[in-house]
This record gives sequence, C-alpha cells and structure tokens, in this order.
Amino acid sequence: MFSKILIANRGEIACRVIKTARRMGIKTVAVYSDADRDALHVEMADEAVHIGAAPAAQSYLVIEKIIAACQQTGAEAVHPGYGFLSEREAFAQALKDNGIVFIGPNPGAIAAMGDKIESKKAAAAAKVSTVPGFLGIIESPEHAVTIADEIGYPVMIKASAGGGGKGMRIAHSAGEVAEGFARAKSEAASSFGDDRVFVEKFIVDPRHIEIQVLGDKHGNVIYLGERECSIQRRNQKVVEEAPSPLLDEATRRKMGEQAVALAKAVNYDSAGTVEFVAGQDKSFYFLEMNTRLQVEHPVTEMITGIDLVEEMIRVAYGEKLRLSQDDVKLNGWAVESRVYAEDPTRNFLPSTGRLVTYRPPVEGPDGDAIVRNDTGVYEGGEISIYYDPMIAKLVTHAPTREAAIEAQGRALDAFAIDGIRHNIPFVSALMHHPRWIAGNLSTGFIAEEFPEGFSLPVPEGEIALRLAAIAIACDHKLNQRKRAVSAQMEGWRRVAFDRTRVVLIGAERFEGQVGEQGGAVIIDFGARSVTVSSEWRPGQPVWQGTLDGVAIAAQIRPIANGFALGHAGAYADAIVRTPREAELAALMPEKVAADTGKVLLCPMPGVVKAISVAVGQEVKAGEALCMVEAMKMENVLRAEKDATVAKILAKEGESLAVDAVIMEFA
Repeated sequence: MFSKILIANRGEIACRVIKTARRMGIKTVAVYSDADRDALHVEMADEAVHIGAAPAAQSYLVIEKIIAACQQTGAEAVHPGYGFLSEREAFAQALKDNGIVFIGPNPGAIAAMGDKIESKKAAAAAKVSTVPGFLGIIESPEHAVTIADEIGYPVMIKASAGGGGKGMRIAHSAGEVAEGFARAKSEAASSFGDDRVFVEKFIVDPRHIEIQVLGDKHGNVIYLGERECSIQRRNQKVVEEAPSPLLDEATRRKMGEQAVALAKAVNYDSAGTVEFVAGQDKSFYFLEMNTRLQVEHPVTEMITGIDLVEEMIRVAYGEKLRLSQDDVKLNGWAVESRVYAEDPTRNFLPSTGRLVTYRPPVEGPDGDAIVRNDTGVYEGGEISIYYDPMIAKLVTHAPTREAAIEAQGRALDAFAIDGIRHNIPFVSALMHHPRWIAGNLSTGFIAEEFPEGFSLPVPEGEIALRLAAIAIACDHKLNQRKRAVSAQMEGWRRVAFDRTRVVLIGAERFEGQVGEQGGAVIIDFGARSVTVSSEWRPGQPVWQGTLDGVAIAAQIRPIANGFALGHAGAYADAIVRTPREAELAALMPEKVAADTGKVLLCPMPGVVKAISVAVGQEVKAGEALCMVEAMKMENVLRAEKDATVAKILAKEGESLAVDAVIMEFA
C-alpha cells in the first residue's frame, strides 16, 4: 500500500480523504494557497506545501505546482478530491509521466467520460438513451440560438468541463440563450480553464438521479445504488438522499446495469458517478458521467457501509475489488444537507466572512439514527471569496426515510453558525415541507415551492407555543441568576419578580404563569401547561432540553427584551415582558422601514465585474445594470422598474460588502 499520498484539493473533501488515509496508516500531504494558510485540512495533514496565491488559477489549478509538491514531499500518489483538477485528463497524464499514481480513473476514461460532450458521444455509441442535444463545438451566441431553435425550448446550456452548477444556464427563449451562452462560457473559463459549452433539451419536471459505480483495473465494475439529487438551486444540489423515493428495484437494476455497461465501455477504474435525468414515470436518460468522487458520496457510504475513498485508494494501488454486485446491500436511508455560506433570503447569494460561531451537532448515535458531519472549517476560520461556499455536509442515517428526515431536522436545529449568512434556515424548513416529506420531488422544487424567493417561516401553532415556553423558561433563568449576584443592595432578597410573562412571537401573543417543580420550569398558558427541563446556560447558542418529556433543540440568541429563536424550520424574535411592560410597549409607535427603492444595493460580498449603464441613462424594468462576481458565480443585477440612473458609486474591479450602494436612481 502507498506510504504517503497528496491531496490536490482543499476544504471538507481534503479533510475527508485525510481521515480515511489516517485510518489506513497512510501519511498525507496537504497543499494550500495564501487564502488557506490557516485552513483545517492544512492542520490535519502530516505535511503541507504552499502552492501559490489565493485564486485557484494561480494555485490549485496549476498542475506543475502539484507535481512539484509531490516531488518535494515524496508523495507516491495524488487524490484529486472533486472540482479543480479532478477531471482533467492532462493532470492524470502529467502525474503518470512523472511516476506518480493518480487516485482516480485512467486518462482515457477521463477523456471519454469527464468531458460532457465526449461522454454523450460514448453513451450514444454504447446504445445508452441520451437527451436530445448538440454535441459539437458552439462558436457563437448566434450558433447557440440556431441549435436551440432546432431542439426546441427550453434548453440547457452547460460547460463541457463543468461541475458543481458552474457554467450552466436554462434558457426558455432565443434572448436567454444568447445571454446564457456568454455567461456559461465566462464562468467555464474562470472555473475550469475550458470555455467550451454545449446545448441540450431540458426535460420539464425532471428528477436528478445518479448511480454510484466502482471499478478496478482488472475489468470489474459494480454499482452501489442510487442517489436522489433533485433539490437544487442555481442548478447546484442542496439536499441529497439515498436511495431515491422514486425508484423500485427493477428500475434501480436497469439504471445500474446501464451505468456499469457505460463504465466498462470506457475502461473506467475508480469511484465515479453516472448521472441520469428521470421522468416522474421512471423513464430515464443518460445525462453525464462524473469520473471523480461526488460531493454527496457520504449518503451512499451510509447505506452501503462502503468507504469510497478507501476503495479508490485500493483500486489505484492495483488491488481487485473486494466486492461483487451480489455483495452490495442497501441498508436504511440517508439524507444529506449541504450547509453553505449563502443567504437563502437573497436568492442563495454567497456570503463571506469569519465564522464567529461554528458548533455542529454531535456526531454519532441519535436514537436509531446516526449523525455525520463532513466539514473543512472551524470556529474562528474565514470563509473566502475565492472558493466554493460550502461549510459542511450534514448527513443522517436511519432505518427509514421518515426517521432519517426527522433526525436531519433535529441535527439542523442543533447546528449553530454565526458571523456569516448560511442556508440552515432553508434546509431546516425543507425538512418540514409536506412535499419533501412525501418524496414528490423534481429539479424545479425550489422554484415551484418558493416562487417569490425564500423567507424565514414564522412560527405558528405548536411550534410557536414551544418557542414561547423556551423564551419564558430562559427569561426565568436569567432572573434567577440576577438574584444570585453578590454585593447587591440590602433587602434584595425581598424583591420578587412577577411570575406572569407575556411573549410576542410575530403576531401571536402568549401569556404564561411560571412555576418550578423538581428543577423543571412549569409554564401555565391557561388552556395548557408545559414542563420545561434544560441545562441551558446564558451565552450558549443552542438550547437543548425537553418539553413535556420530548427532546428538542432550538437556536437561541439574545436580543433586547427577549431572544431570537429558531426551531423546526421556523425563526422569530420572542419578546418577553411582564404584563405592565407589555401594556406600555403596546403604546409605542412602530418603526417605519427605510425606503430603498431608489438605490441598487450589492446583494452579497463580491467584485464588480461590469457596469452596464451610465449616469443619466434611462433604464427599463429587467434591464441589466451591472454584474457582480463572488465565489466564481457571475450575478447580473437588473432594474426592478423603469428609472433614470442618477449616480454610480461603484467602480469596475471594486470589492463591495453586502448592502453597499452601487448606484442611485432619480
């Protein structure tokens, strides 16, 4: 077996590979850019080599620097992770030429399947059902429009060397094709160093289902079940699960056998994924093959018990597969939420900054479920503008889908992050969404269920009552602590706090009487009494305890006169007052929100790539005003209504913070 391997990647996947290598007794080498000098994967590895400046094109994407790091450290093999160089034939070939083993497929398989255009040609030759499209080189926006007209709308514009949703656009008209073509080419060039794009028919109401394949260098290939990856935003996955609630055993076998046949046709020899677009009638078409390890591989590992990274390493070393197809058994259900540094209330735009608080849920057993958290960050670390905004992958595994979803909801409630915006409120709300729970999924789920964008759900009914009880119990604990402070004025022991509390949560009002019994707090809401038990202490970002004996967790942050709370996908400020305070507060005037209708604000931290208008110019609703880039994603900001540009306050190339004013309108 290898004695030392280098991981040509960063973040959570680098940490993930290091964990398996360490268990196998293999030493590891990390590489890092200027931005990752203090990253977790650098600390975890046995050795670390600096390879350049923060932009990926000057560090992680430079093949010569990776090879030099191998030669410097004596690393015998390289695991590419995913993204960056993981699907670059030239990288695998360069390693081979320098006597370094690539922990991935042979260069020929990458050439055949890693390139999305070539993979579709190979699939067509192998008689695999494919989506109608144009697989040749598209030279211009006009050429793209002509092709799209012939195929029929809607169409998908995709980067040939793409992945992770970068360089991908859906177009419903000729105008959208022309603009999407330009954006896809630009994103593809900056993210992958390859600006080729292709166009194919977009299947309406599709599901995204992928088959995990595993092959060795001796001609053996097996499939390890499927993953459902239909919950996506900006064509990038957010939540995955295994198996799929759509498939039956017969369909699973058909898809698996097709995937294996395709892999064998190109002599595939690693852990890769064959992706399909599936109709609600269980029809399916080959979409593409990712020759690398997938982000969502943990859900497959949880239901099969197979460590895919270990199998990749063993295959690369020349070992035969230790499993046959008959050995593969699917056990239970696994759900994964990708925790991103992004703001779901602002169309999932990236967020950067320092992780002031990072407290993931405890990994391990949770009743009948198992909690797993793959991460590459730590409390106090920085989320950089240069790379993917992923913070962690939270996975729960349980005997049934319902139990796995419930465990995922509990784990998300216990996941505390401060300092940046993140998508936990969204994925937490999703775990309680009736359509998700029913398994009625499609890649249009987010657009269909949140047509006006996502906003934080307001607690209602039982959830609101729970939060009111928690707020009163926490307020009571704070009052007790105040009474225990030493050196107070003489006679303080005679001070008695009012036992009645009024809680406002959104439009709902709760009034409760506070009592104590055996260390628990009893809150009488009149029609119902709630017993609250918890070891929570002020300052802790997560409240954990029981309400009437049921274990729950909730996000909790102090605010003026109360607490900001989140539980079961609902978030709200809970204002706690005595009856007299509530009476007086009701007389106070309400603050009117500031009018921001005459300014264009930067929706995320990013760099101004282009200003499309000039001072004095009249613009129409929907017209492009400027383009802001963050984390390799280009975002065109458009006019919400007809207006005249009065001032332009930002310059091209300037870095802006969230809500920085870009321009003003007359």
